[in-house]
Formats: sequence, structure tokens, C-alpha cells
Amino acid sequence: MSEITVTLPDGSELDAEAGETVEDVAYRIGEGLGRDTVAGVVDGELVSKDDPLTEDCRIEIVTDSSEEYLDVLRHTAAHVFAQALQRLYPEAKLTIGPYTDEGFYYDVHGVDLDEADLDEIQAEAEAIIEEDLDVERVTMDREDALEYYDDNPFKRDILEGEAAGEDTVSFYRQGEFQDLCKGPHVESTGEIGGFELLEISASYWRGDEENETLTRVYGTAFGTQAELDDHLAMLAEAEERDHRKLARELDLFSIPEHSPGCVHYHPNGMAIRRELEEYVREKNDDLGFEEVRTPELNKTDLWKPTGHYETFTENGEMFAWEQDDTEYGLKPMNCANHAHIYDSNTHSYRDLPLRFSEFGNVYRNEQSGELSGLLRVRGLTQDDGHAFVRPDQIQGEILSILQSIEDIYGHFGLDVLYKLETRGEGAMGSEEIWTQATDALIDAMREEDLDYDVEEGEAAFYGPKIGIDARDALGREWTIGTVQVDFNIPRNLELTYVGEDNEEHHPVMIHRALLGSFERFMGVIIEHFNGKFPTWLAPEQVRVLPISDDNLDYAREVAAELGDYRTEVEDRSWTIGKKIQQAHEDRVPYMVIVGGDEEAANEISVRDRMEREANDVSRPEFRQHLEREVAQKHLEPTFLAGR
Repeated sequence: MSEITVTLPDGSELDAEAGETVEDVAYRIGEGLGRDTVAGVVDGELVSKDDPLTEDCRIEIVTDSSEEYLDVLRHTAAHVFAQALQRLYPEAKLTIGPYTDEGFYYDVHGVDLDEADLDEIQAEAEAIIEEDLDVERVTMDREDALEYYDDNPFKRDILEGEAAGEDTVSFYRQGEFQDLCKGPHVESTGEIGGFELLEISASYWRGDEENETLTRVYGTAFGTQAELDDHLAMLAEAEERDHRKLARELDLFSIPEHSPGCVHYHPNGMAIRRELEEYVREKNDDLGFEEVRTPELNKTDLWKPTGHYETFTENGEMFAWEQDDTEYGLKPMNCANHAHIYDSNTHSYRDLPLRFSEFGNVYRNEQSGELSGLLRVRGLTQDDGHAFVRPDQIQGEILSILQSIEDIYGHFGLDVLYKLETRGEGAMGSEEIWTQATDALIDAMREEDLDYDVEEGEAAFYGPKIGIDARDALGREWTIGTVQVDFNIPRNLELTYVGEDNEEHHPVMIHRALLGSFERFMGVIIEHFNGKFPTWLAPEQVRVLPISDDNLDYAREVAAELGDYRTEVEDRSWTIGKKIQQAHEDRVPYMVIVGGDEEAANEISVRDRMEREANDVSRPEFRQHLEREVAQKHLEPTFLAGR
């Protein structure tokens, strides 16, 4: 057998024979590690410990203390669900059941399930866990597997698709149950300490609406019941914070049936969005970006040289149609339009960097079943930016963007996480320029002393990327911003500048989004703040509450003095108690209460949504504090802190 080189997480190398498994390599490293091996991560992909290694690779051994162990456990939990389902509903046809970031799901066909059926299936699944069944990997000739699944067209589709050309395929068996699967799995069902089925929805085979409708059952699993209980408590809190629910309560936005996946911003929601837009504009000005505007409707020829047309049409994500023998489309991204603006003039090396920003409306044909409020839409507005730089300017450009992102996310109380996405299949351009681009991103993160994870093969086809995740108040992680280095698109579009040597050179394109899309970012912060926005961002910043109708004129005078802020007067003939209660329910940061005593003294009483109060407050004092709080973008009302 030929030898291969296996690179370990610390960068050291190990010689192995082609065909040795992940577990074999673990035993080479150490006897204890070999015994503890659950699975492996090979070139960024989670695989079974029984998978053979056939070429040089990077490898990480997964044990029960590894971060990836939970994914393996949840994969087994999906099989536990499937086994329980088939014990109770033998007619059910299984399709696929992967692990997810939050748990697992399994898509099934041929059985009518609703939420009421989950308790019975849950009880059977718990019995299977209690049985502590060994989980074994077995192989079967592919032809025999096709016969085994003679009545399951979904498994046959997998065997004739992903497994085409394989002599044998793997199954995982536990007790009387076995399922076609590549793995990995834990050693026994008893390793699952906490198991919960969560909900049911509809899906489509292969995610294609033209295919059969399936029933998708979601669940989650953990190593201990205590971990599961904590997770379920978080889910309950997340349900309370659901941005779609809060949008209805606070009248922020709607997504009606006549505009699927496209948002209607109501005045309150638009107030938030305008604040975000102005904040990003300030940051763009600081970074030296010039704002542009490009059309949403273009001929699809625009996106063919960049590679976007092929990518988006292949995935069915582009809105495109033929008219007068010409194909038109709604733009799915802004890169090519910004490149056109660059190419409209000739440039010297002294002109660079040139930076264009745009709140660009783009459209992606997401499947109906994938749409989810503001978090997954068809029409979105990116806070997009493209810097055209010389190679010697790459590092400085990335650094300034990363520093700005750190500052921005701090104003929302979001923890920032970084991940480096590297070259994958179908990548455009040479390995040399990908290495140069990737090294530039790594060097910038190291200079900023940023921790980051590496996601092998996850970059877009035209360049490596720093994906910026935000961790919210519930500990959930959301991918929002990006910084990407691109040598390829400028070359494909023949963009040039005249260098110091009087020769033409291609610029490098830095793609960046500070917030990502306004839709997704708003969805995240609505839930992060639970609708209790910082004063600078709140749709209504101050509500003036007259104790009686006799104080209405004074209330309006106070409100007029605060006219630079989003201030309303509560003029309904309610008791002051009901007015205060309603302001709390509306999550207004500040309530200014005025009655006869306040009017006589030309003062106000102030209450905030944390139920702190102060009387005998001078009007100028409150206004001056409001100016500072809004300008400094405090995370919560601070006027009454410490009083």
C-alpha cells in the first residue's frame, strides 16, 4: 500500500498507509486516544472512525470530550427516533435524518403524523435509549441494498445518486433496526442522556417543491438530562422573544401572503431601520466608502463572467425571465454592479483604494418552506461594500473593517465570533491566489489578536472569507457580517489600474458587509433585546403621560421640547396606572409623568421601563441626559441608574 501524510491539529505530521481508518490513526497517536475515539474530522468533514483514509489529509480525532461529539450523539438520536417510529408505524418510509446545530430532524413519508403523536413516539424512543442497544456499522453490497429498499424510493434515490458507483454501502444497526447511513454514531443508544421531540413541519424530498411532500420531525438530544433541561428553557425563552411575535405586538413589520419573503416595514420598524442605516452610513464615512445606488433589474449577462449566474441558476435561487429574446434578472448580489462603476473610469495606483457602499436590494428565490420571518427572506437589503485595492493595501483594508465591526457589535451588546472559510470544490482561480488571499485574512486576524475557527471548504467560489457571527443574549450564534478577499472577479471582468510602473494591473476586490442584511440583523436584535431596544434605537423613545386631561397642554409642551426625539403624548382618558402599564407593555424606554405638582414647579417625574422613578426632575437635566445617552448609544436607559 502507498503511504499518505496525515496532518494533526498541532501541525505535526504522521505517516500512515492508505486505507488505514481514522481509528487506526488514533491508535498510532496513542493507545488511550484509540480507545476513546468516537469519530474523526477529516479535511473539515465529520466522518466515522471506520472511514479509510486514502490520501494526504488533515485529521482531528473526536472523543466524548470534543465539541463535535454532540453532533455524533444527535445523529444517533435521529436513528433512535426512526427506530421508535417504525416500531409504532411500520408503514413509515424513512428518507434522511441528519444532525443540526440545534439537534436533529428526520424526514418521513407514508405516515400521517401530528403534534399529538409525538408523546407516544417520545416514550418509545426513551425505551430504546433505556435498552442501551449497541450501535454497529455494517456493510452491504449496493445491489443488495437496492433490493432491501425495493419499496422505499427515497433510499433508492440515494443509492442511485450519492452512492452510485460504490460496490458496498454502510448501514448502522441497533437492535432490530438498521438504516442506510455513512455515520458517524456513538457506541450505544444509552449514551443519550436527554432526548426530546420538538415539532413537526412539512418538507420536500431533496428540498425541491416539485418532489413529494414529506413530514419532518424535529428533535434534540444531549449527553445529560440537565443539559437538555437548560436547552428547553432557552427554547421557551426564545419562543417568547420570537421576532415575528414581537413584530405583531410592537407593530414593526409584516410579511403578507401577497409578498412571500418580502418585508413590509411599518412606521415603528422603519424607525429602527433608519437608525441602523444612519449608523452604518457613519461607519462607511469613517472607513472612506462612497455611497452608490445600482439597479435591481439587469440583463443576466452581467453576472456570467463573475460566475454568479451559473451558481445562482444552478441552485434555483435567481429570479430570471426572458423578454424580447433577452434574459433579465433581479440582482442576487451587488458585486458586478459595483465593478461596473469602477470600470466606468480609468484609474491610477494613486486612486486606490476606491470604496463603494450601497444599501442594495437583492433577491434570492428561497423555497417557501425555508422562509422564516426576517431571518430567511426572498427580498433583502445588504449593507454592502466593495473596496478596490492594490495588493499592498489588502492588509490595512481588512484591519480597518475588522476594527469597525468590533466597535459596531459592541453597541448592540453582541459577542463577536470569527470563522475563516477556505477554498472548496468548484473554486475559481489558482491555488496560489487563494493562498495569498487566505493568508491576508489570517494575518489580519492575528494582528488584531482575534480567535477564530476554520471551516474548511466553506468559502464562496471566488475567494476566502471571514464569516462574522454574533452571539445573542440567549447564547445563539448568527452569521451576519463578512469580509472577503477576491482576486478572481476583477480578473474575470478585466478591471485594471495603471501601476507605478505604467503597466496595467488588476485590483483586488474586498467584499464586506458590516451588518449583513438589514432584515436578518433586525430579526436578530429584536430577539436579542426582546423588543426592549436601547433608547437610540427604540421606535418610541419617550412617552409623556399626563396624570389627567387637565395636564394635557403641559404634557404637549414637554413633548415639544423633546421634539428631536421620538416622543408621543398619551392623550387617552385612562388612569395614570393604566397609562404606565401600557407604556411598559410597549417597551418604551422612558415615561415622563406630569401632573399639577410638576406643572406648577415646571418640572417632570421620570420613570423608565426597569420601573425606576425620580420626581422633581428639571426638564433641561433630562433633555441633556437624553442627548448624551442617544449620542453614546447606551445599551439601556441610564438616566435613573444610581439615583
